[in-house]
Amino acid sequence: MVVIVYGGAAAISFRMGLVTCHHHQLPTPYPSPMAAPDFSLSSAHLPSLPSDLVFVVNPKGANGKTGKEWKKLLPYLRSRLSTDCNICESFTSGPGHAADITREAIREGASAVVAVGGDGTLHEVVNGFFSDGKPVFKHGERSATTALGLIPLGTGSDFARTFGWKNDPYAAVDRIAKGMRSRVDVGVITAEDEEPHYFINVADIHLSAKAGYSASRYKKFGNLCYVIGALQAFMGHKNVDLRIKIDDGEWKTCPQVTALCVGNAKYFGGGMKITPNADPSSETFEVVILQDFKWYDFILKLHKLYNGTHLSVRNVTSISARSIEVKEIHNTGSIYIQSDGEHLGFLPRKLSILPGAIEMLT
Repeated sequence: MVVIVYGGAAAISFRMGLVTCHHHQLPTPYPSPMAAPDFSLSSAHLPSLPSDLVFVVNPKGANGKTGKEWKKLLPYLRSRLSTDCNICESFTSGPGHAADITREAIREGASAVVAVGGDGTLHEVVNGFFSDGKPVFKHGERSATTALGLIPLGTGSDFARTFGWKNDPYAAVDRIAKGMRSRVDVGVITAEDEEPHYFINVADIHLSAKAGYSASRYKKFGNLCYVIGALQAFMGHKNVDLRIKIDDGEWKTCPQVTALCVGNAKYFGGGMKITPNADPSSETFEVVILQDFKWYDFILKLHKLYNGTHLSVRNVTSISARSIEVKEIHNTGSIYIQSDGEHLGFLPRKLSILPGAIEMLT
């Protein structure tokens, strides 16, 4: 993997396991013989090193639209950022690549890693901020200095909706140029004998997760893939009794669960405001449980799910939680779980909040 860098002071090639810097220095002018030497340490006299911004691009995202839009955006991005930054672009080549790129960039001291694409690319980049269950740091340091950025250019950009951001890549570049940072929470999903998995938007269980799994095979249809996925998920669907534990409390039975959604942010499924009270800086999840829903309930109440007014509907429960464990009563191993639209497998799982785990360019 090679990252192409645009910058004035240095051109940098990032390779997996290796960072090579090729410096292009301008000749230093000789001082005037009449000029007195200046030995002050004023910042006005010290050259500042440009920061590295690594843009992780999924060129095949949105059926190739992401790659095309990125090429159109690049001249504007250079004009807004290249005087202060080394602009490093890296194209992903397959699943997991964005996470690997992110870990390498953080270890080499990048100022920010920016996900360019949809929620899937963002999800992988977020997972790249962690390794072996721990945060990734710059070599030789024990505190985080790399921020997360986002240019929404994919099929789904649900996380961006929570902040009120439109699918406007030029506005996203302007946000990045301002350099404002704020802490956001991250969710972590754990299971016995498995590596932890991280999410920044919404994790969900059962029907919606099964629908997401089906939808992933129809991304070429754009947001219509979510409708197709939902229709397929309903075929043969049965509500199930689940056992849940909130904040390490007592196990309780939750009967006839249709879907259970754990929101760090508000939207999923192409604009559905499923966890309307979730806030990625609140240090808690919003857990929304839909129980005993029939297929016609979704048709009749679909507008409420999209505008976030479904919490008043019968058989819908909202809970604030720092952690939630979910398991089947009968261990069939068939209850789906996904996070940020990515299929993770099946129950049981524990989901916990990591308060302020990442700094984000907002």
